[in-house]
Amino acid sequence: MTGLVLNIIIAALVSWIIFITIDIIFKLPERGGVSGADGIGHAIAADGGSLNGGFMMGNIVCSPDASAGVLLAACGVFVAGIPGGLIAAVVVYVGNRICNDPGYAGFTGAVWATFIISWFGLIGITPDVFIAGMVIAILTIQGISHRYASLLLNRLWRIRA
Repeated sequence: MTGLVLNIIIAALVSWIIFITIDIIFKLPERGGVSGADGIGHAIAADGGSLNGGFMMGNIVCSPDASAGVLLAACGVFVAGIPGGLIAAVVVYVGNRICNDPGYAGFTGAVWATFIISWFGLIGITPDVFIAGMVIAILTIQGISHRYASLLLNRLWRIRA
């Protein structure tokens, strides 16, 4: 039982690093890229959070970005291995186009996650554990404190500048 809990914690950390890194590389905190993200960003900023971090959180809610890509890749790898993860990447790509999202963070996140999750499977951290880990990773950004999560995301965003 403790091994499973440790694996979920590792999966959550790895998932968090994957999706935050990709979102930052694709400059998602820079502006609200899709409909609704701008409003979420401004609402979070009005509550004392960071506008750029709020934009990133809005993008997570409003379009399949890297967090959705990692989660769907974990589901795809769980169901059908690497081909399932790559099919999930295609689904995320189509979702981005439907949302009129000009970026490729979700697609890239799904592709990266497919191979990373498959590799972790070789050392005993299975895709189902990554599904749980990714849900926890998303909750740390969207479910605990919008204000403080947006400030953290803004700090991380500034590192790349």
